[in-house]
Amino acid sequence: MAVVQGMTRRSIGTIAAHPRARRRIPDIEAVPKLQTKDLDVYYGAFRAINHASLDVPNNHVTALIGPSGCGKSTFVRALNRMHDLTTGARVTGEVLLDGADIYAPGVDPVEIRHRIGMVFQRPNPFPKSVFENVVYGPRVHGVRDAKTLDEICERSLRRAALWDEVKDRLDRSAFDLSGGQQQRLCIARCLAVDPELILMDEPASALDPIATSKIEDLVAELTRDFTVVIVTHSMQQAARISDFTAFFLSGEIIEVGSTASIFTQPKDKRTEDYITGRYG
Repeated sequence: MAVVQGMTRRSIGTIAAHPRARRRIPDIEAVPKLQTKDLDVYYGAFRAINHASLDVPNNHVTALIGPSGCGKSTFVRALNRMHDLTTGARVTGEVLLDGADIYAPGVDPVEIRHRIGMVFQRPNPFPKSVFENVVYGPRVHGVRDAKTLDEICERSLRRAALWDEVKDRLDRSAFDLSGGQQQRLCIARCLAVDPELILMDEPASALDPIATSKIEDLVAELTRDFTVVIVTHSMQQAARISDFTAFFLSGEIIEVGSTASIFTQPKDKRTEDYITGRYG
């Protein structure tokens, strides 16, 4: 496998050689779970995202990379209508979930956020117990049966690789957990409502290396049941955990492809310049 000149300078190395790199060959023919078509995002008169078109394959990890301020987080927040909550923000174009436009008239944004979960950059547990954090979503959606809530809590915490660490302190405050545990708790809270797609906006950027490693391992496991889009400032992380990568620059998607091809044989000079550390 070829490596772009200078890549080792950024400690990316040969992707296939990394012990924690994705091992499967991404299915380039996989049916897209989500698609954007000519997506624009405006803050007032300023256009932050410019005609962004992207296919997100089902049951794969798609990483969004690019320098700070390039539009990665703005783009990902458009994928589950988070900009509806931002004064002055406006979205045009299409975001298709299983072929249906989530911005079409009459579509309930709350239902969209049920189907497309979100994990943010910093852990944001509620000031409640571990248990109540996990079952918050199901309670909002009308689940009241205690046995069902117990089952949802255990299943979600197991999926988030946190059950063994917290099973004896479910009634303790979520704030008693470490930062990495809090982030996995937030992932469990997201999983508790059974989303179809999970958006992660730099979920490990505020964590130490050990906690980051656990989050990365978890992301790989989640693709058995979910589709994942992850924004990351770390090219090494993208190389380790993603199947596909999209490179953003100045609000535009410059290049999309399998992670191996993006990191080893980029087609656009701007992609190569970013990966090899010439800017960013």
